[in-house]
Amino acid sequence: MIAYYPLLKHLHMTLAIVSLLLFIYRWMLSLNASPRLQQRWLKIAPHVNDTFLLLFGVLLAVTLQMSPGQQPWLMAKLIALVVYIGLGVMALKRPARSQKLMAGVAALAVFGYMVGAAMTKSAWSWLA
Repeated sequence: MIAYYPLLKHLHMTLAIVSLLLFIYRWMLSLNASPRLQQRWLKIAPHVNDTFLLLFGVLLAVTLQMSPGQQPWLMAKLIALVVYIGLGVMALKRPARSQKLMAGVAALAVFGYMVGAAMTKSAWSWLA
């Protein structure tokens, strides 16, 4: 399975970029109260993409025999993922535009933290 590592890693990274782009697009639509946010594909595609993103993340961890309990950066990334999801929901669904704006900016910061944790293999992310 280790032979598939480069493929799994690049698929995971590509799906992460697509996830980020879909979030930003939906967030901008939400901030502007656009009816386009109700399009069927925008309600389905992000969930499908994020499911595959999580699946490939798990496959990467299994391939490298990593456990969140043994890798603090991986545990930190998983905790950050839960925070990112919560902030993303707030950024898309809060009634007040100011709340959407703050939650969206915070979600982007947490996304950046997750990228840093993955790249540095440190729970300190970019500060390592």
